[in-house]
Amino acid sequence: MQTEQQPKIASLVFLQTVSAAVTQLKQKLQQDYERVYPGLGEIIHLILDEEEAKAWELSLFPHLFLPDLVEARVINLNLNPIETKHDDAFAPHGFNRIETGQPAFALCG
Repeated sequence: MQTEQQPKIASLVFLQTVSAAVTQLKQKLQQDYERVYPGLGEIIHLILDEEEAKAWELSLFPHLFLPDLVEARVINLNLNPIETKHDDAFAPHGFNRIETGQPAFALCG
């Protein structure tokens, strides 16, 4: 019985993790766009919500699509896109760096 529940629990944890990442990304995008367009906070919030729904329809990884969808929507409103670089939002700097002095092929065998 426990092994039957493990995939369900893993799926739930995955969806919670992705949902938290999307929420964090939306907050950062909201701040970025409000900094450039301070009077459009409500409109930006609506754009983020609508584009999040579209991103979830596209993939189980909506945080990968959300910034581009929002940018496209902003451009459609005849506003200038803004620079939104949040490299640290997904993985800390150096996350995938291998900490050895060996070449990468030496690690494979």
